[in-house]
Amino acid sequence: MIIVMWSGISIFDGRKERHFERGEAIFRSGRAVTEVFLVRSGLTALVRFFPSGDQAILQRASHGDVVAEASVYAQHYHCDCVALEPTILASMERSSFMEALRSDSELSEAWAAHLARSVQRARMCAEIRSLKTVAERLDAWIGQYGDIPEKGQRQTLAAELSVSREALYRELARRRT
Repeated sequence: MIIVMWSGISIFDGRKERHFERGEAIFRSGRAVTEVFLVRSGLTALVRFFPSGDQAILQRASHGDVVAEASVYAQHYHCDCVALEPTILASMERSSFMEALRSDSELSEAWAAHLARSVQRARMCAEIRSLKTVAERLDAWIGQYGDIPEKGQRQTLAAELSVSREALYRELARRRT
């Protein structure tokens, strides 16, 4: 979680809030990046869809997380973002966010530290996906993130682990016995 503060006040305080239902798109790949989003409540996922129909989860953002933080430096989004559960996002103009970074060195340093932690999380996800078996991937995921998601969200977990739903369900059934 990043503490997005500017002169002791969160730069997202008082910003426009938007509500999204589970499964609703927040933005789509190719759309121009004009806003920066902070998760007030709920859970979002950055999803990359492949021609095969498969998908990869690139980020899960929950309370206090900035969604698609690398997009702050891009002209267009490179993946989709969807709400995994009912979600409230605060948003601010990208240009205002960038101006805040330029004008506040403490905020800029906190942002740089946040981006470094994001790289570390991405590397952990890559490490988990490099494991050979579903059991190893699931164990590593649980070790990193905790409890297995509720039944309605296990399909998302399968995508995060880069395994088929069926393979994940077989592993979960094996663990119940």
